[in-house]
Amino acid sequence: MERLELTVTAEVAGCRLDKGLALLAPELSRSQIQTLAEKGSITQNGAAAGKKSTLHEGDRIVITLPDPVPTGTQAENIPLEIVYEDDDLLVVNKPKGMVVHPAAGNYTGTLVNALLYHCGDSLSGINGEIRPGIVHRIDKDTSGLLIVAKNDAAHRHLAEQIKAHSFTREYEAVVYGHFKEQSFTVDAPIGRHKTDRKRMCVTEENSRHAVTHIEVLAEYPGFSHIRCRLETGRTHQIRVHTAYMGHPVVGDPVYAPGRPDCGVRGQCLHARKIGFIHPKTGEYMEFESALPEYFTALLMRISKE
Repeated sequence: MERLELTVTAEVAGCRLDKGLALLAPELSRSQIQTLAEKGSITQNGAAAGKKSTLHEGDRIVITLPDPVPTGTQAENIPLEIVYEDDDLLVVNKPKGMVVHPAAGNYTGTLVNALLYHCGDSLSGINGEIRPGIVHRIDKDTSGLLIVAKNDAAHRHLAEQIKAHSFTREYEAVVYGHFKEQSFTVDAPIGRHKTDRKRMCVTEENSRHAVTHIEVLAEYPGFSHIRCRLETGRTHQIRVHTAYMGHPVVGDPVYAPGRPDCGVRGQCLHARKIGFIHPKTGEYMEFESALPEYFTALLMRISKE
């Protein structure tokens, strides 16, 4: 078993334990924290803490993480485009259409299945065996760069960078229409939709701070090619923020229903650049991925319209 020790900051003081710890330890979900609290695996200043306990600034939190329980996730010999790899991490260029980790309806053919074959036991266990090594995720139909941790120390170090907004993540997308400005910032909180739980939306209710910096790279008749730099990393953030501005991502079946998909299956969104401080060497590393064929083909089509 592994112990994770945290000190409550002013930012989360007053929050319920499960909500506050999900912010302090982004590698753990609220449901994971609730389960750990129910099992007595979380202490607050030395005493067992319940999931509804209130956090106070300076509280000492100790989370005892259980050893991963085998889930039956199988290693599969699926080709991977590995951009970089060492003993602590690897950077993968995920193709469009590949699910990151097993879930209902997708137990095989995922990035995790491929990683288990490539890395064997050399993946961090913080997220359990369903999501070994996965520090952050990108959606099934989003392509591009993803970082994977090979050990728990690297995982925590990288997750801290994401939490501190020092992790570079730049995406490119094609959206419908034209923006009024060529460069701007969307600062709008994101939470789950009240009636459609599979959708996220801009809302003040039960939401999290979300910031996306957008730059227009090129304009075409009825479309724009944009670059998005994430300051935060909320679920569907770019897809939600562009739709909120009235210009959803081309091909997005969730946030642009009824619009022509222009021959793109799923959103035209690519994780182009990723940058981080290496957890062992302290060196800043940055990687870039070329635009994939589906993306360049769309640019070619709309440039001729």
